[in-house]
Amino acid sequence: MISRFEIKNNDFIQSYYDYRKQELKKHELKALFFEVTSRCNARCEHCGSSCGDFVPKDEITKEEIWGVLDDIAAHYDPRKIMLFITGGEPLVKKDLFEIMDYANKLGFLWGMTTNGILIDEKVVEKMVETNMKTISVSIDGLEELHESFRKTPGAFKKIIKGLKLMQNCPSIVDIQVTTCVNKKNIGQLEQILELVKDIGIKDWRLIEIDPIGRAAQNSDLLLDSKDFKRMFEFMFKTRVENPDMKIMYGCGHYFGVDVNTALNGGVFSCFTGYWVASILSNGDIFGCPDIPRLPELIEGNIRTDSFVDVWENKFKRYRRINRTSNKKCKACPDWKLCLGDAFHTWDFKKRKPNFCVRELFSEEIAENTKKKEEPIIETKEKKETKADTKKKKTTKTATKNKTTNKKKKWYN
Repeated sequence: MISRFEIKNNDFIQSYYDYRKQELKKHELKALFFEVTSRCNARCEHCGSSCGDFVPKDEITKEEIWGVLDDIAAHYDPRKIMLFITGGEPLVKKDLFEIMDYANKLGFLWGMTTNGILIDEKVVEKMVETNMKTISVSIDGLEELHESFRKTPGAFKKIIKGLKLMQNCPSIVDIQVTTCVNKKNIGQLEQILELVKDIGIKDWRLIEIDPIGRAAQNSDLLLDSKDFKRMFEFMFKTRVENPDMKIMYGCGHYFGVDVNTALNGGVFSCFTGYWVASILSNGDIFGCPDIPRLPELIEGNIRTDSFVDVWENKFKRYRRINRTSNKKCKACPDWKLCLGDAFHTWDFKKRKPNFCVRELFSEEIAENTKKKEEPIIETKEKKETKADTKKKKTTKTATKNKTTNKKKKWYN
């Protein structure tokens, strides 16, 4: 299935590389992740932010969030910016819908990522009142596995009920189920698919677990090359068999032009800092919330800085075309398309990607490269043999003709 890892069209490669550079210069804000809290009612084994049941003293307040929204709306068209509300678990923030009502009245579109445990009739009513447009709810296995993985006994049935309730919510244009595919649940994908269909959901997103946050301490969850191929093949097969469903792969990684195009309809790109930013639960102005929270990657804080000023004049490290690079990456034939892969899986200490498609599929790439080269070598050898044979025949014929001509001339 994964047969090609590079594209030969140099014009395409260069034009896409130029497009990325142009986006760096424009840095038009299109998506803002708002981590409204780092509190959570689950203890997921893969949590990139290592969230838990605690109330941090520095959590941003309703008024502080309103101030940021005012700042952005005064400088940009809020109708062109999507707010993605995340956490922690956003629904544990008691004044969440007061915040989102204010955002809606300013003209922002908004959606939420949630574990779904707290969704009930009252919450759905609030979603309608505040004009929530999208929601992504996590299901990571059948009941026993899901609750074990997320450390949430008794939560599964509540999540299913919440998903069914939201289907009667007129403001929501997209209800998505997200599954974090890992070693524990990859054998349950067929059953999860049937569950999603039974609930009536038409949008299912599969993502892998990256070695960040708690997942870095649970490396036994991470997929290997066989698992990735199994997941992709399952997705392609499922799409054919369920044409009425939207089955997508998460933002993830560079897997090669052919694979990424087949998965999501285009070349993989990590646009954090280009047109994606986030505000963390302590007010820090940041890139994507999944990025390691290193001090040098924090661009400011809403308590001391204007978000718009920071977005316009900082983010320098994010906006370098070679922001995730080393000598090995730059020498790679996929460099201009991969650019060191996703920013959130770059190891800033070791200066190398935590995920590399060429390392993950090294044996298969080597095998495919050999298969590609063998016919070329064989053809080249055949051409050389044919050329030599032709040359010898031509020389022999010419010599013969020369001799014959000499003989004729001698006889004449």
